[in-house]
Amino acid sequence: MKTRSDDLSLLLSVIDCGGFSAAAEQLGLQVARVSRAVSRIERQLQMTLLNRTTRRIELTEEGATFVDTVRQGLSTLALAEEQLHSYDEQPSGRVRLDAASPFALHQLVPLMRPFHQLYPHVQVELTANEGNIDLLKNQVDVAIRIGRLEDSNLHARLLGRSPLMLVASPDYLEQQGAPLEVTELQQHQLLGFVNNRLLNRWPVEPQLVINPHLSASSGEVVRQLALADNGIACLSRFMVADDVASGRLKVVLADAVVAGNDREMVHAVYYRSSQLAPRVQVLLDFMQQHLTL
Repeated sequence: MKTRSDDLSLLLSVIDCGGFSAAAEQLGLQVARVSRAVSRIERQLQMTLLNRTTRRIELTEEGATFVDTVRQGLSTLALAEEQLHSYDEQPSGRVRLDAASPFALHQLVPLMRPFHQLYPHVQVELTANEGNIDLLKNQVDVAIRIGRLEDSNLHARLLGRSPLMLVASPDYLEQQGAPLEVTELQQHQLLGFVNNRLLNRWPVEPQLVINPHLSASSGEVVRQLALADNGIACLSRFMVADDVASGRLKVVLADAVVAGNDREMVHAVYYRSSQLAPRVQVLLDFMQQHLTL
């Protein structure tokens, strides 16, 4: 007996919402209906997928494997249906897009209005996570990754490169003086990242691993620290180009930064079973044409 796709969708909702009641409330269904759907799947498979307690649910090992496959299968089914309905229509549907908050704020937010004007039937859900997330678990269609990509089963499109820049506020430089050599950086207040040796390795010649005077988990917070006269930061051009153009920040040691380093690369990553959904394809194409890296 084959498992029905609507039962599988209810199973995913239970997992994503963290329980039967939460899933039923979100979907506007009775809890009993949701519970019956999951029980029906387990009975057909002759296998326990969820361990239930009074407070929470947990996937069994078999359940975790099954759910990952179900997510991919339902995604493929949705794509097939979308392609059938999109032959003579504009792209439509929802695209879940994830990026670190600095990229979302400085690059993606300005694109949303013109993209919507061009593709009014595509709804973008924009989320901001500082770290790399599991696209399937978080139901994300496309994620923006900056820097070298780790080996994975994701497809990737290089959207471009955003050079790194050493920047500080005019007031800080007036008070502390601008460094003229890389070796002088150690005498300054340096702004970096919490527990991230890679981002605290500045691509200058000679290479420098900084011990930050102030550190943060978000590049946007590091930018704000620099704007508030707290020291020198190493940030991507996509974040600080407007600040430099307006004079809010000044570039230091421009000739010392090594070009072409891995941290410049900006990729869009996504799962793909065969052909990209039109709604995802048009968003990728639009970003590649209009990002100001």
